[in-house]
Amino acid sequence: MWFGVVTLFPEMFAALDCGITGRSIKTELLQLGLWNPRDYAHNKHHTVDDRPYGGGPGMIMMVEPLQAAIQAAKQAAPKKPVVVHLSPQGKHFNQETATAFLSKESIVLIAGRYEGIDERLLELEVDEEWSIGDYILSGGELAAMTMIDVTTRLIPGALGHEDSVSQDSLSSGLLKYPQYTRPESYAELTVPNVLLSGNHQAIERWRLKQALGKTWLRRPDLLAKQSLDEFQQRLLAEFIQEQKK
Repeated sequence: MWFGVVTLFPEMFAALDCGITGRSIKTELLQLGLWNPRDYAHNKHHTVDDRPYGGGPGMIMMVEPLQAAIQAAKQAAPKKPVVVHLSPQGKHFNQETATAFLSKESIVLIAGRYEGIDERLLELEVDEEWSIGDYILSGGELAAMTMIDVTTRLIPGALGHEDSVSQDSLSSGLLKYPQYTRPESYAELTVPNVLLSGNHQAIERWRLKQALGKTWLRRPDLLAKQSLDEFQQRLLAEFIQEQKK
């Protein structure tokens, strides 16, 4: 998977050298390139922003250095990339989107700053706009790193265990079931007996019921999108009845 990022702060992406993304970069499962628009600003002070026409607060990122940086990134991509602008105006990025990103193989992410970017750049270069949530960040860098991290986890071999992706929270459309490790008892709280039983069928049943129940409690919007079969409906009904006791 190849990502190119157009950013005024390439040093921020050193965070991706850690953990799963860092390991994926070292093994070349993930390739990452960074392009700074300041390197393409043909003026004395390498200015990349200016005041908006028509007045208003703040500064707008200029189209020329941004476009030059994007085109440089596109030329470096191993295959024709999709150009994505990170913006609160974009569609909401989620696990399903990350799966679609993986199939694109090459993506250029534009991390904007200030009050936004010149609208003409969107018309000339941008294929898609995506947002990670309904809030305002200081820039698109954190959103870009989030998208790269989520997508990297889906690359075969990135997690080191073939079942890790399928068992991730939200991969099935449900929140993940509760998990425990040693010690067996802590602060008078004990691990559920079923997890100590060695009965794998019972454990899987318990985990599915807990995932359904936790999603019902905390994210009913996610549960509403699911088409539960008869067995899942029965497990959820059991969980709800247990909550009433």
